[in-house]
Formats: sequence, structure tokens, C-alpha cells
Amino acid sequence: MFVRQKLLILCMLLLAKAVSAQSNVIPAAVVSADAARSGIEQVYLAKDDGNGKAGEPVASFFTNDIPIYCVVVLSVPKPTTVKMNFVAVSVAGVRSETKVVSTSYITKEGQSRVNFTGTPYDTWSSGKYRVDIFIDGKLVTNLPFDMRPASGVFDGSASYQPKTRPRPPLKTKRNY
Repeated sequence: MFVRQKLLILCMLLLAKAVSAQSNVIPAAVVSADAARSGIEQVYLAKDDGNGKAGEPVASFFTNDIPIYCVVVLSVPKPTTVKMNFVAVSVAGVRSETKVVSTSYITKEGQSRVNFTGTPYDTWSSGKYRVDIFIDGKLVTNLPFDMRPASGVFDGSASYQPKTRPRPPLKTKRNY
């Protein structure tokens, strides 16, 4: 179990590998009043669009959706610290509410979009996850999502069987 948790943590660390900021803004999505007051215009999770960029917003992923994106669009293009915590809510072999990865990016003047992307070593582990978004140190919103096994893709967490040792042969007494 410990090895599986370390592997999951290593995979999620890759989530922080590519962070970028841009000044183009996507049309506003519905966000909470608190998130809007904190400067978030839009935040969403997305699959790859096939061209190496974030596609349409989604609420769940398959374990072979690689990479995944978390896009944060700010309402004001001023320097802002955007932090993302990737949390394992209910994942086999991982303690509930484990912060798998935490990464942040400070935007520059004129930048209003932050793209967090992640790629696992092999495939994602199935389960329930959540992304918490912080603006300048304050939690402003979270995005719960599911990572489901892809059809035909082996998901070790769903079918883990501990190895058993074969029994040694029985010793018999010989009567001489």
C-alpha cells in the first residue's frame, strides 16, 4: 500500500510540471459570489483538445485521459498568486483528504489565465478527487471530480490482489 501511495504522489507531482499564464480570456462561466469577489472569472477542468491545449470543461475523467488541465481565468489581469491543491478524496490505497500535490503560479501584469496541467507516469488511479483553488492565499473555490477506469484499461487499484506464498510441502515422519 505504501508503494502505491508513493507512486500516486509521484504521478500527481507531475501535475505541477507545466504551468503557464496567458492574457486571453474565455467567456465567463458561472462561479460562486465568493470566487467572483476574489477575482476569479472562470475555473474549470478539461481534457486535452487534441492539439495540446485545454478543451471543453468536463466534470469527470477516465484513467487514460492524459494530460488533464485545470484552467483559472482571473477577472483582472494584475499580478496574483494562484494556488492549486490536488486532493485525493476517495482513492484506493490513499488516505482520504490527502493533498497529493500543491502548486502555485504568480501572474504578471497583463496575464489573466493560468493553466495547470498534469501527466501521470502511466495512467491515473481511479477514484474521487478535488481541486482546491486559492487566490492570494485564500481558498475561493473547489472542483470535485471522478477519475473512472477506461474501458479495456487495467486499473490496478480496482483489482489489487495481495500475493500469497505457496505452502511448503508437509513433512512426514518415516517409520523405519
